[in-house]
Amino acid sequence: MNGPRRLSIPRRVAVTTAGDGTPQLVDGRAVDAVRESWLVEDRWWTDRPLSRHYWEIVTVCGRNEVVFCDLLSGRWWRHR
Repeated sequence: MNGPRRLSIPRRVAVTTAGDGTPQLVDGRAVDAVRESWLVEDRWWTDRPLSRHYWEIVTVCGRNEVVFCDLLSGRWWRHR
């Protein structure tokens, strides 16, 4: 046995947002609906804190996705 493996490794994604930070385009596909959004703030007591804004979206082609913005780096990521 090789030990545990990560099931859902985030991948970089290109996101264009509205003025309020809501995703409008994800990898060039228009966002049809935002199902929900939430903030995660964790490990603030360590040297590797985590601060993310997650969005569950539906694109115009009907694809459900979860994307998040790393609030410390400003980069966007996709969870599959």
